[in-house]
Amino acid sequence: MNTKTMIGMFAVLIVMMVVMQFRSQIGGALDVVFKYIAFDGQYPVLTLIIAGLIMITVSTIIRSVLSDPIQMARNQQIQSDFNKEFRQARLENNLFKMKKLQEMQPQIMAMSMEASTQQMKVMPISMIVLLPVYAWVWYFINPSDAAIPGGDYFGGDNPLSGMEHALVNIPWSEGFNLNEMLLGFFPAWIIIYTMVSMPIGQIENRLLRLYFLNKHLRKLDLEAKRAEIE
Repeated sequence: MNTKTMIGMFAVLIVMMVVMQFRSQIGGALDVVFKYIAFDGQYPVLTLIIAGLIMITVSTIIRSVLSDPIQMARNQQIQSDFNKEFRQARLENNLFKMKKLQEMQPQIMAMSMEASTQQMKVMPISMIVLLPVYAWVWYFINPSDAAIPGGDYFGGDNPLSGMEHALVNIPWSEGFNLNEMLLGFFPAWIIIYTMVSMPIGQIENRLLRLYFLNKHLRKLDLEAKRAEIE
């Protein structure tokens, strides 16, 4: 792990600690803007979906702008082709080909490390956007805990938690509490929030990659035409 990666991870931890420590204040400050998607607590699942859309969209745009999606896609394709050829050489027991591919492994590993380092550079900036939105969602789900200094982050032990904002009706349960622990330690609202944001983030990421790829191809096409004219 190089120095830049370690600095990036340390910056992420600092941002997480600050947001966790002042989540009530951060959530209250963001409520000035996000109150318009709160719907007075009447549709908490819809609020989680919209908040997830906002969070993942902003995060995807930041990653796409601050990184080189064309280079990342090229590196991923090269690594995929390399792994495919290496597996095929093993199945065919082609020792000569395996030896040649093994000689190329340091270059492939360097490309992978470069991609990881580039992601770590962007991560602290993304976290500056992501974690405050998480703080607001907690503030929305736990309005009583937000007013209590040192209240439990997950709202499980606080006697004033479980307000009407956290209660939803689902087919197999009425008055289901979004603060209820699932899988032993995850509140239900975090799982819903993640299930909404992750697939949408993948779709948006691919759409942005397609946009940058088309832009790159148009640039290459113009350069080729200019070369033909010259």
